[in-house]
Amino acid sequence: MMSLFLNRRGPIITEILAMWQLSWPVLVGQLATVGMSVADVAMTGHVSADDLAAVALASSIWSIVIVTIMGAMMAVNAVVAHEVGAGTHGTIAPIVRQSLWMALGIGVLACVAMNISTLVFDHIGLTDFVRDKAVAFVHIISIGLPPFALYRVLYGYSASLNQTKPAMVIALLALALNIVMNWVLIYGYWGFPALGALGCAWSTGAMMWLMLAALAWWIRRAAPYQSSMPLRQFASPCWPEIARMLKIGVPIGIAYCAEVSAFAVVGLLVARFGVVSIAAHQIALNFISLVFMVPLSIGIGLVTRVGMAVGEGDPVRARFVSWVGFGIALGFGVLSASLIIVFRHQIAAGYTSDPQVQALTVRLLWLAALFQLSDSTQVAAASAIRGYKLTRPTMVIHLLAFWGCAVPLGCLLGLVPDWIPGVSMQPMATIGFWIGLVVGLTVAAVLLTGYLYRLSERRVKAVCLLQA
Repeated sequence: MMSLFLNRRGPIITEILAMWQLSWPVLVGQLATVGMSVADVAMTGHVSADDLAAVALASSIWSIVIVTIMGAMMAVNAVVAHEVGAGTHGTIAPIVRQSLWMALGIGVLACVAMNISTLVFDHIGLTDFVRDKAVAFVHIISIGLPPFALYRVLYGYSASLNQTKPAMVIALLALALNIVMNWVLIYGYWGFPALGALGCAWSTGAMMWLMLAALAWWIRRAAPYQSSMPLRQFASPCWPEIARMLKIGVPIGIAYCAEVSAFAVVGLLVARFGVVSIAAHQIALNFISLVFMVPLSIGIGLVTRVGMAVGEGDPVRARFVSWVGFGIALGFGVLSASLIIVFRHQIAAGYTSDPQVQALTVRLLWLAALFQLSDSTQVAAASAIRGYKLTRPTMVIHLLAFWGCAVPLGCLLGLVPDWIPGVSMQPMATIGFWIGLVVGLTVAAVLLTGYLYRLSERRVKAVCLLQA
């Protein structure tokens, strides 16, 4: 056993270092991108509870849409990584160009859908002030969706070439500028009117356009992109190629949407419990979204690393990379759960000075700590599966876990309908919905891990049979 460990220690450490080199700039960039939302919530929280509630509700819809776009555009990571692994670099530029057309269409449709979705605010018992602010926030920030979709295509292309630092630098600069713009527009400095919650919307929407322009400029000028430069010439839409990318990307987008929409719908359902519940839910969700960027970044690295191994025709290495990445994510889950429990009071106080909101936030953070292991491992397993260019299984599992389990169970515990015979327990309100989310994430983690095990073993056995 010891000799086996020593023999495997070298490859494991080598893979961990390779994964880290690819993932840490992704992590910093993802943290900076999500940091914009954190800044929006934190800075608005010191204006008023009503402004914070408006941002919370609008951000619920915004999060669903941008995460769905991120998932759909991850097709670029998987496909380009396969081409890099196979050594067919000449096909990369056409793939990226057609993906940009796909992204433009998805971005415009997302903008329209996001604005239509504001109709839900008329039916969840909001005050006129909170409803009007939330609707205006969505109308303004939706201008950032088309450039965000285009940006994620270039982001995926760059990451699949192992070029993750450009997006990191751009995201950090965008975060710094976003904070400054928030400060000016929320509170009304330098001659600008104090816009409150709407200042965040204008700032974040503008950042999406600036990030797209900056990454496109970088790709056109930097040496690592010159051999496959997709922005060198114009290409008309090729519908068969766009359809091929949609076939891979749409299931990923639906899987991402299933998870984030479950959290967002819970946010809408807890709105009936008042401003305190809305604010506490959004604060806890906002913070764990920030924490989630670590396993998500590992997952993006896994899509690339596994995709390259599969493209090279090496299922043994693909299996090895998958489980090393899974182990890294599991270790982070243990660490993040511990830190959330220890610092839950400080986290709540950093977002709001309202004592009632703080108290409920602390309770929600306990539950957030519980599902860190499940959340970290499910995203790692799902990402490894996508590295094999299989996206429908993860979609089905996420739909089952979140909409077949998490949301129904949350409604049952949170609301406890009177028509259920023999049930006399009191509704658990917001806490009940979060328990449902814990269970849903656990179901997703178990099913995805089992599927990854069977998939990786099956691919290795298939190669062994051919060689025999």
